[in-house]
Amino acid sequence: MKFKIKIERDEDGWYVVTVPALPGCISQGKTEEEAKKNIAEAIELHLSALAEDGVPIEHQEGIKESFVAVHI
Repeated sequence: MKFKIKIERDEDGWYVVTVPALPGCISQGKTEEEAKKNIAEAIELHLSALAEDGVPIEHQEGIKESFVAVHI
């Protein structure tokens, strides 16, 4: 199963990773590679917790991510 992740660098230089499809699933790392490894583990734990609680994983069909440019 694949999940789209969002990686941002915080003010302390850490890479913070979130999973838009799994609200509340977040991790971090000192490097981008470490952050990706950590979020993979966090996703597995998050999915296990959802399954244990009987919460279905909802597939959000038809959602697209895109970008627009604005001039200010």
